[in-house]
Amino acid sequence: MTSKEFTVEHRERLIQELIDFLKLKSVSADPNYSNEVKLTAEFVKKSIEKAGMQSVEICPTNGHPIVYAEHIIDETLPTVLVYGHYDVQPADPIELWESDPFEPVVKTTKLHPEGAIFARGACDDKGQVYMHVKAIEYMIANNCLPCNIKLMIEGEEEIGSSNLGIFVKENAERLKADVILVSDTSIIANDIPSITVGLRGLSYVEIEVTGPNRDLHSGVYGGAVANPINILAKMIASLQDEDNKITIPGFYDDVLEVSPEDRALMSKAPFDLGAYKKDLNIDDVSGEKGFSTNERTSIRPTLDVNGIWGGYIGKGAKTVLPSKAYAKISMRLVPNQNWEKITTLFKNHFESIAPKGVKVKVTPHHGGQGSLVETNFPAYQAASKAMEETYGKMPIPVRSGGSIPIIALFEEILGLKSVLFGFGLNSDLIHSPNEHYGLFNYFKGIETIPLFYKYYSESN
Repeated sequence: MTSKEFTVEHRERLIQELIDFLKLKSVSADPNYSNEVKLTAEFVKKSIEKAGMQSVEICPTNGHPIVYAEHIIDETLPTVLVYGHYDVQPADPIELWESDPFEPVVKTTKLHPEGAIFARGACDDKGQVYMHVKAIEYMIANNCLPCNIKLMIEGEEEIGSSNLGIFVKENAERLKADVILVSDTSIIANDIPSITVGLRGLSYVEIEVTGPNRDLHSGVYGGAVANPINILAKMIASLQDEDNKITIPGFYDDVLEVSPEDRALMSKAPFDLGAYKKDLNIDDVSGEKGFSTNERTSIRPTLDVNGIWGGYIGKGAKTVLPSKAYAKISMRLVPNQNWEKITTLFKNHFESIAPKGVKVKVTPHHGGQGSLVETNFPAYQAASKAMEETYGKMPIPVRSGGSIPIIALFEEILGLKSVLFGFGLNSDLIHSPNEHYGLFNYFKGIETIPLFYKYYSESN
Protein backbone atom coordinates (compact mmCIF):
# COMPACT_ATOMS: atom_id res chain seq x y z
CA MET A 1 0.00 0.00 0.00
CA THR A 2 1.32 3.45 -0.91
CA SER A 3 0.94 6.45 1.38
CA LYS A 4 -1.56 7.87 -1.13
CA GLU A 5 -3.64 4.70 -0.93
CA PHE A 6 -3.44 4.88 2.86
CA THR A 7 -4.98 8.36 2.92
CA VAL A 8 -7.76 7.30 0.53
CA GLU A 9 -8.65 4.12 2.45
CA HIS A 10 -8.60 5.75 5.89
CA ARG A 11 -9.85 9.20 4.88
CA GLU A 12 -12.85 9.50 7.21
CA ARG A 13 -10.97 8.08 10.19
CA LEU A 14 -8.04 10.46 9.64
CA ILE A 15 -10.41 13.43 9.53
CA GLN A 16 -12.32 12.37 12.65
CA GLU A 17 -9.15 11.78 14.66
CA LEU A 18 -7.89 15.26 13.82
CA ILE A 19 -11.28 16.72 14.77
CA ASP A 20 -11.06 14.99 18.16
CA PHE A 21 -7.57 16.47 18.62
CA LEU A 22 -8.77 19.97 17.72
CA LYS A 23 -11.64 19.86 20.21
CA LEU A 24 -9.14 19.99 23.09
CA LYS A 25 -8.60 23.56 24.32
CA SER A 26 -4.82 23.48 24.70
CA VAL A 27 -4.37 27.25 25.15
CA SER A 28 -0.94 27.47 26.77
CA ALA A 29 -1.10 31.20 27.55
CA ASP A 30 -4.18 30.99 29.79
CA PRO A 31 -3.83 29.24 33.19
CA ASN A 32 -7.56 28.47 33.08
CA TYR A 33 -6.83 25.90 30.37
CA SER A 34 -3.93 24.14 32.13
CA ASN A 35 -5.94 20.96 32.67
CA GLU A 36 -7.00 20.91 29.00
CA VAL A 37 -3.33 21.24 28.03
CA LYS A 38 -2.53 18.13 30.10
CA LEU A 39 -5.41 16.24 28.50
CA THR A 40 -4.07 17.23 25.08
CA ALA A 41 -0.63 15.87 25.95
CA GLU A 42 -2.33 12.59 26.92
CA PHE A 43 -4.17 12.57 23.59
CA VAL A 44 -0.88 13.05 21.72
CA LYS A 45 0.75 10.24 23.72
CA LYS A 46 -2.08 7.81 22.99
CA SER A 47 -2.10 8.74 19.30
CA ILE A 48 1.62 8.07 18.99
CA GLU A 49 1.24 4.74 20.80
CA LYS A 50 -1.57 3.75 18.42
CA ALA A 51 0.73 4.65 15.53
CA GLY A 52 3.04 1.87 16.74
CA MET A 53 6.07 3.67 18.13
CA GLN A 54 8.07 1.66 20.65
CA SER A 55 8.55 4.15 23.47
CA VAL A 56 6.27 7.08 24.34
CA GLU A 57 6.19 9.19 27.49
CA ILE A 58 4.97 12.48 28.88
CA CYS A 59 7.86 14.51 30.28
CA PRO A 60 6.89 17.10 32.91
CA THR A 61 8.47 20.57 32.87
CA ASN A 62 8.09 23.65 35.05
CA GLY A 63 5.28 24.57 32.67
CA HIS A 64 3.33 22.41 30.24
CA PRO A 65 4.51 18.86 29.48
CA ILE A 66 6.48 17.57 26.50
CA VAL A 67 5.52 14.35 24.71
CA TYR A 68 8.62 12.38 23.74
CA ALA A 69 8.77 9.18 21.69
CA GLU A 70 11.35 6.93 20.03
CA HIS A 71 11.24 4.16 17.45
CA ILE A 72 14.72 2.74 16.89
CA ILE A 73 14.91 -0.01 14.28
CA ASP A 74 18.71 -0.04 13.77
CA GLU A 75 21.31 2.09 15.57
CA THR A 76 23.42 2.19 12.40
CA LEU A 77 20.66 3.89 10.39
CA PRO A 78 20.01 7.64 10.29
CA THR A 79 17.74 9.16 12.94
CA VAL A 80 15.16 11.86 12.26
CA LEU A 81 13.95 13.98 15.19
CA VAL A 82 10.47 15.42 14.56
CA TYR A 83 9.53 18.60 16.43
CA GLY A 84 6.09 20.15 16.74
CA HIS A 85 3.71 21.65 19.27
CA TYR A 86 0.24 20.78 20.53
CA ASP A 87 -0.54 24.10 22.22
CA VAL A 88 -2.59 26.76 20.46
CA GLN A 89 -3.20 30.49 20.55
CA PRO A 90 -6.17 31.91 22.46
CA ALA A 91 -9.29 31.99 20.28
CA ASP A 92 -10.13 35.64 21.06
CA PRO A 93 -11.95 37.55 19.72
CA ILE A 94 -14.57 34.80 19.82
CA GLU A 95 -17.28 36.98 18.23
CA LEU A 96 -15.34 37.07 14.94
CA TRP A 97 -15.42 33.29 14.52
CA GLU A 98 -18.04 31.94 12.12
CA SER A 99 -18.17 28.71 14.15
CA ASP A 100 -17.03 27.58 17.60
CA PRO A 101 -13.19 27.55 17.56
CA PHE A 102 -13.14 24.30 19.54
CA GLU A 103 -16.00 22.56 17.72
CA PRO A 104 -14.25 21.81 14.40
CA VAL A 105 -16.31 21.90 11.22
CA VAL A 106 -15.40 20.99 7.65
CA LYS A 107 -16.38 23.56 5.04
CA THR A 108 -15.55 24.04 1.36
CA THR A 109 -14.02 27.33 0.23
CA LYS A 110 -12.70 28.79 -3.00
CA LEU A 111 -9.13 27.88 -2.00
CA HIS A 112 -10.20 24.55 -0.49
CA PRO A 113 -12.77 22.93 -2.80
CA GLU A 114 -12.04 19.56 -1.14
CA GLY A 115 -12.87 21.07 2.24
CA ALA A 116 -10.99 22.60 5.15
CA ILE A 117 -11.23 22.03 8.90
CA PHE A 118 -12.07 25.25 10.75
CA ALA A 119 -10.81 25.29 14.36
CA ARG A 120 -8.19 26.92 16.54
CA GLY A 121 -4.91 25.04 15.97
CA ALA A 122 -6.11 23.40 12.75
CA CYS A 123 -2.98 24.48 10.88
CA ASP A 124 -0.83 25.84 13.72
CA ASP A 125 0.19 23.25 14.65
CA LYS A 126 -2.12 20.39 15.50
CA GLY A 127 -3.01 19.50 11.92
CA GLN A 128 0.62 19.49 10.87
CA VAL A 129 1.73 17.52 13.94
CA TYR A 130 -0.94 14.93 13.28
CA MET A 131 0.28 14.50 9.68
CA HIS A 132 3.52 13.15 11.12
CA VAL A 133 1.78 10.81 13.54
CA LYS A 134 -0.31 9.36 10.71
CA ALA A 135 2.65 9.15 8.32
CA ILE A 136 4.54 7.19 10.99
CA GLU A 137 1.49 4.95 11.48
CA TYR A 138 1.49 4.24 7.75
CA MET A 139 5.22 3.43 7.63
CA ILE A 140 5.18 1.15 10.68
CA ALA A 141 2.00 -0.68 9.61
CA ASN A 142 3.33 -1.27 6.11
CA ASN A 143 6.86 -2.14 7.23
CA CYS A 144 8.43 0.62 5.15
CA LEU A 145 10.06 2.75 7.82
CA PRO A 146 13.64 3.15 6.52
CA CYS A 147 15.30 4.79 9.53
CA ASN A 148 14.94 5.66 13.22
CA ILE A 149 12.45 8.26 14.46
CA LYS A 150 12.27 10.42 17.55
CA LEU A 151 9.36 12.74 18.32
CA MET A 152 9.37 15.78 20.58
CA ILE A 153 5.98 17.52 20.75
CA GLU A 154 5.79 20.44 23.20
CA GLY A 155 3.02 22.46 24.80
CA GLU A 156 4.59 25.93 25.07
CA GLU A 157 5.55 27.06 21.57
CA GLU A 158 2.94 29.79 21.57
CA ILE A 159 4.40 31.28 24.78
CA GLY A 160 8.11 31.16 23.91
CA SER A 161 9.20 27.52 24.50
CA SER A 162 11.19 28.48 27.60
CA ASN A 163 10.96 25.01 29.17
CA LEU A 164 11.72 23.21 25.94
CA GLY A 165 15.13 24.87 25.91
CA ILE A 166 15.83 23.46 29.36
CA PHE A 167 14.57 20.02 28.28
CA VAL A 168 16.81 20.00 25.22
CA LYS A 169 19.88 20.96 27.25
CA GLU A 170 19.19 18.30 29.87
CA ASN A 171 18.48 15.60 27.28
CA ALA A 172 21.04 16.38 24.57
CA GLU A 173 22.37 12.80 24.57
CA ARG A 174 18.90 11.31 24.38
CA LEU A 175 17.96 13.62 21.52
CA LYS A 176 20.91 12.68 19.33
CA ALA A 177 19.82 12.55 15.70
CA ASP A 178 20.98 13.43 12.20
CA VAL A 179 18.38 16.04 11.30
CA ILE A 180 15.27 17.72 12.70
CA LEU A 181 12.02 17.72 10.73
CA VAL A 182 9.52 20.49 11.47
CA SER A 183 6.09 21.15 9.97
CA ASP A 184 5.09 24.57 11.30
CA THR A 185 5.42 26.59 8.10
CA SER A 186 3.52 27.00 4.83
CA ILE A 187 3.76 26.55 1.08
CA ILE A 188 3.15 29.24 -1.55
CA ALA A 189 -0.02 27.59 -2.92
CA ASN A 190 -1.50 24.15 -3.38
CA ASP A 191 -0.24 24.12 -6.95
CA ILE A 192 3.08 25.81 -6.09
CA PRO A 193 4.94 23.78 -3.46
CA SER A 194 7.74 25.42 -1.51
CA ILE A 195 10.11 24.71 1.36
CA THR A 196 11.11 27.33 3.90
CA VAL A 197 14.88 27.79 4.05
CA GLY A 198 15.04 30.87 6.27
CA LEU A 199 13.32 32.20 9.38
CA ARG A 200 13.59 35.60 10.98
CA GLY A 201 14.59 36.02 14.59
CA LEU A 202 12.59 37.93 17.18
CA SER A 203 13.03 40.44 19.98
CA TYR A 204 9.91 41.28 21.98
CA VAL A 205 9.76 44.05 24.58
CA GLU A 206 7.22 45.89 26.70
CA ILE A 207 7.47 49.61 27.48
CA GLU A 208 6.11 51.58 30.42
CA VAL A 209 6.23 55.38 30.37
CA THR A 210 5.41 57.15 33.64
CA GLY A 211 4.71 60.86 34.00
CA PRO A 212 2.99 62.37 37.04
CA ASN A 213 2.38 60.26 40.14
CA ARG A 214 -1.36 60.05 39.43
CA ASP A 215 -3.92 60.68 36.70
CA LEU A 216 -4.57 64.42 36.35
CA HIS A 217 -7.38 66.69 35.16
CA SER A 218 -6.48 67.52 31.56
CA GLY A 219 -7.88 71.02 31.88
CA VAL A 220 -6.03 71.94 35.06
CA TYR A 221 -2.71 70.30 34.12
CA GLY A 222 -2.85 69.84 30.36
CA GLY A 223 -0.11 71.73 28.53
CA ALA A 224 2.03 72.04 31.67
CA VAL A 225 2.78 68.38 32.48
CA ALA A 226 4.14 65.77 30.06
CA ASN A 227 1.44 63.41 28.83
CA PRO A 228 2.90 59.85 28.81
CA ILE A 229 0.72 58.79 25.88
CA ASN A 230 1.80 61.77 23.75
CA ILE A 231 5.42 61.20 24.71
CA LEU A 232 5.24 57.46 24.00
CA ALA A 233 3.68 58.10 20.57
CA LYS A 234 6.45 60.56 19.66
CA MET A 235 9.18 58.21 20.88
CA ILE A 236 7.78 55.31 18.88
CA ALA A 237 7.40 57.47 15.77
CA SER A 238 11.08 58.42 16.02
CA LEU A 239 12.15 54.77 15.74
CA GLN A 240 11.71 54.85 11.95
CA ASP A 241 12.68 57.51 9.43
CA GLU A 242 10.81 58.70 6.33
CA ASP A 243 12.10 55.68 4.39
CA ASN A 244 10.83 53.32 7.10
CA LYS A 245 14.36 52.46 8.10
CA ILE A 246 14.89 51.76 11.80
CA THR A 247 16.85 54.52 13.52
CA ILE A 248 18.25 52.63 16.52
CA PRO A 249 22.06 53.04 16.41
CA GLY A 250 23.78 49.76 15.50
CA PHE A 251 20.53 48.01 14.55
CA TYR A 252 21.73 47.07 11.05
CA ASP A 253 25.37 46.34 11.92
CA ASP A 254 25.05 42.55 11.67
CA VAL A 255 22.43 42.31 8.94
CA LEU A 256 23.46 39.88 6.19
CA GLU A 257 22.73 41.60 2.90
CA VAL A 258 21.24 39.27 0.31
CA SER A 259 23.06 39.26 -2.99
CA PRO A 260 21.42 40.66 -6.15
CA GLU A 261 21.53 37.13 -7.59
CA ASP A 262 19.60 35.65 -4.66
CA ARG A 263 17.13 38.53 -4.72
CA ALA A 264 16.53 37.80 -8.40
CA LEU A 265 15.81 34.15 -7.56
CA MET A 266 13.42 35.18 -4.80
CA SER A 267 11.53 37.41 -7.20
CA LYS A 268 10.58 34.36 -9.28
CA ALA A 269 8.18 33.22 -6.56
CA PRO A 270 4.64 34.06 -7.77
CA PHE A 271 3.23 37.15 -6.09
CA ASP A 272 0.21 39.23 -7.06
CA LEU A 273 0.44 42.63 -5.38
CA GLY A 274 -3.08 43.56 -6.42
CA ALA A 275 -4.55 40.40 -4.91
CA TYR A 276 -2.44 40.95 -1.78
CA LYS A 277 -3.88 44.44 -1.26
CA LYS A 278 -7.40 43.27 -2.05
CA ASP A 279 -7.18 40.44 0.46
CA LEU A 280 -6.14 42.89 3.19
CA ASN A 281 -8.53 45.64 2.00
CA ILE A 282 -5.73 48.22 1.85
CA ASP A 283 -5.00 50.86 -0.79
CA ASP A 284 -1.24 50.41 -0.74
CA VAL A 285 1.60 48.55 0.93
CA SER A 286 4.24 50.09 3.16
CA GLY A 287 7.75 49.27 4.28
CA GLU A 288 11.45 49.91 3.93
CA LYS A 289 12.32 51.85 0.79
CA GLY A 290 14.18 49.93 -1.91
CA PHE A 291 12.68 46.49 -1.20
CA SER A 292 9.70 44.55 -2.55
CA THR A 293 6.85 43.34 -0.36
CA ASN A 294 8.19 39.78 -0.31
CA GLU A 295 11.66 41.04 0.61
CA ARG A 296 10.29 43.26 3.37
CA THR A 297 8.62 40.23 4.97
CA SER A 298 11.55 37.86 4.70
CA ILE A 299 15.08 39.23 4.28
CA ARG A 300 14.75 42.58 6.07
CA PRO A 301 14.38 43.29 9.81
CA THR A 302 11.32 45.14 11.09
CA LEU A 303 9.98 46.98 14.12
CA ASP A 304 6.26 46.97 14.87
CA VAL A 305 4.01 48.10 17.70
CA ASN A 306 1.85 45.13 18.71
CA GLY A 307 -0.20 46.98 21.29
CA ILE A 308 -0.45 50.44 22.87
CA TRP A 309 -2.64 51.63 25.72
CA GLY A 310 -3.09 54.07 28.60
CA GLY A 311 -5.50 56.60 30.05
CA TYR A 312 -9.25 56.29 29.70
CA ILE A 313 -10.59 53.90 27.08
CA GLY A 314 -14.11 53.28 28.43
CA LYS A 315 -17.38 54.54 26.98
CA GLY A 316 -18.06 58.23 26.84
CA ALA A 317 -15.54 60.90 27.81
CA LYS A 318 -13.20 61.37 30.72
CA THR A 319 -10.85 64.34 30.49
CA VAL A 320 -7.81 62.75 32.05
CA LEU A 321 -4.09 63.25 31.65
CA PRO A 322 -2.81 59.71 32.37
CA SER A 323 -0.03 58.82 34.75
CA LYS A 324 1.18 55.94 32.60
CA ALA A 325 1.26 54.68 29.02
CA TYR A 326 2.30 51.27 27.71
CA ALA A 327 3.28 49.56 24.49
CA LYS A 328 4.41 46.15 23.29
CA ILE A 329 6.93 46.10 20.45
CA SER A 330 8.30 43.23 18.36
CA MET A 331 11.35 43.32 16.13
CA ARG A 332 11.72 40.64 13.48
CA LEU A 333 15.38 40.00 12.83
CA VAL A 334 17.30 38.45 9.96
CA PRO A 335 19.93 35.72 10.34
CA ASN A 336 23.17 36.93 11.97
CA GLN A 337 21.34 39.52 14.11
CA ASN A 338 21.59 38.49 17.75
CA TRP A 339 18.24 39.01 19.47
CA GLU A 340 19.78 39.70 22.88
CA LYS A 341 22.09 42.33 21.38
CA ILE A 342 19.18 43.95 19.55
CA THR A 343 17.11 43.98 22.73
CA THR A 344 19.93 45.77 24.56
CA LEU A 345 20.34 48.27 21.72
CA PHE A 346 16.62 48.99 21.79
CA LYS A 347 16.51 49.40 25.56
CA ASN A 348 19.50 51.72 25.68
CA HIS A 349 18.26 53.83 22.79
CA PHE A 350 14.66 54.10 23.95
CA GLU A 351 15.64 55.12 27.45
CA SER A 352 18.13 57.66 26.07
CA ILE A 353 15.52 59.52 23.99
CA ALA A 354 13.04 59.94 26.85
CA PRO A 355 12.45 63.60 27.79
CA LYS A 356 13.01 64.68 31.39
CA GLY A 357 9.29 64.89 32.16
CA VAL A 358 8.82 61.09 32.12
CA LYS A 359 10.47 57.87 33.28
CA VAL A 360 10.82 54.96 30.86
CA LYS A 361 11.04 51.26 31.70
CA VAL A 362 11.80 48.67 29.00
CA THR A 363 11.08 45.05 29.94
CA PRO A 364 12.41 42.35 27.57
CA HIS A 365 10.11 39.39 27.04
CA HIS A 366 11.09 36.48 24.79
CA GLY A 367 13.18 36.31 21.65
CA GLY A 368 15.20 34.04 19.41
CA GLN A 369 17.67 33.81 16.58
CA GLY A 370 16.92 33.57 12.88
CA SER A 371 18.11 30.58 10.84
CA LEU A 372 19.10 29.56 7.32
CA VAL A 373 19.27 26.18 5.58
CA GLU A 374 21.32 25.69 2.42
CA THR A 375 19.56 24.02 -0.50
CA ASN A 376 22.52 21.64 -0.97
CA PHE A 377 21.82 20.17 2.50
CA PRO A 378 20.98 16.44 1.95
CA ALA A 379 17.85 16.59 4.11
CA TYR A 380 16.56 19.60 2.17
CA GLN A 381 17.19 17.76 -1.09
CA ALA A 382 15.29 14.73 0.23
CA ALA A 383 12.34 16.96 1.15
CA SER A 384 12.47 18.63 -2.25
CA LYS A 385 12.50 15.27 -4.04
CA ALA A 386 9.57 14.02 -1.95
CA MET A 387 7.49 17.12 -2.73
CA GLU A 388 8.38 16.97 -6.40
CA GLU A 389 7.02 13.43 -6.52
CA THR A 390 3.70 14.17 -4.82
CA TYR A 391 3.05 17.63 -6.26
CA GLY A 392 4.45 16.96 -9.71
CA LYS A 393 6.79 19.94 -9.64
CA MET A 394 9.94 20.97 -7.80
CA PRO A 395 9.30 23.11 -4.70
CA ILE A 396 10.62 26.67 -4.53
CA PRO A 397 12.99 27.52 -1.66
CA VAL A 398 11.58 30.52 0.23
CA ARG A 399 12.39 32.58 3.31
CA SER A 400 9.67 33.10 5.89
CA GLY A 401 8.90 36.31 7.73
CA GLY A 402 7.94 34.38 10.85
CA SER A 403 10.04 33.12 13.72
CA ILE A 404 10.49 29.72 15.33
CA PRO A 405 13.15 30.58 17.94
CA ILE A 406 13.71 26.99 18.98
CA ILE A 407 15.20 26.17 15.55
CA ALA A 408 18.37 28.15 16.31
CA LEU A 409 18.52 26.58 19.78
CA PHE A 410 18.43 23.10 18.24
CA GLU A 411 21.45 23.99 16.15
CA GLU A 412 23.27 25.57 19.08
CA ILE A 413 22.72 22.74 21.58
CA LEU A 414 22.25 19.63 19.41
CA GLY A 415 24.34 20.72 16.44
CA LEU A 416 21.46 19.83 14.13
CA LYS A 417 19.98 21.60 11.13
CA SER A 418 16.24 21.59 10.63
CA VAL A 419 14.14 21.05 7.52
CA LEU A 420 11.02 23.23 7.62
CA PHE A 421 8.58 20.92 5.89
CA GLY A 422 5.26 22.73 6.24
CA PHE A 423 2.09 22.15 4.23
CA GLY A 424 -0.19 25.01 5.32
CA LEU A 425 -1.11 28.15 3.41
CA ASN A 426 -0.55 31.77 4.45
CA SER A 427 -4.30 32.21 4.00
CA ASP A 428 -5.12 29.65 6.72
CA LEU A 429 -5.60 32.48 9.26
CA ILE A 430 -3.31 31.09 11.95
CA HIS A 431 -3.49 33.15 15.17
CA SER A 432 -6.68 34.75 13.79
CA PRO A 433 -10.42 34.01 13.96
CA ASN A 434 -11.56 31.26 11.55
CA GLU A 435 -8.22 29.46 11.41
CA HIS A 436 -8.47 26.46 9.12
CA TYR A 437 -6.44 23.73 7.40
CA GLY A 438 -7.22 22.26 3.99
CA LEU A 439 -7.93 18.55 3.76
CA PHE A 440 -5.84 18.57 0.59
CA ASN A 441 -2.88 19.88 2.61
CA TYR A 442 -3.46 17.46 5.49
CA PHE A 443 -3.55 14.41 3.23
CA LYS A 444 -0.74 15.68 1.01
CA GLY A 445 1.46 15.93 4.08
CA ILE A 446 0.69 12.35 5.12
CA GLU A 447 1.40 11.26 1.55
CA THR A 448 4.68 13.19 1.23
CA ILE A 449 6.37 12.73 4.63
CA PRO A 450 7.12 8.98 4.15
CA LEU A 451 8.91 9.85 0.90
CA PHE A 452 11.15 12.25 2.80
CA TYR A 453 12.24 9.38 5.04
CA LYS A 454 12.83 7.18 2.00
CA TYR A 455 14.99 9.68 0.12
CA TYR A 456 16.82 10.91 3.20
CA SER A 457 17.76 7.36 4.19
CA GLU A 458 18.96 6.64 0.67
CA SER A 459 21.26 9.69 0.81
CA ASN A 460 23.08 8.44 3.94
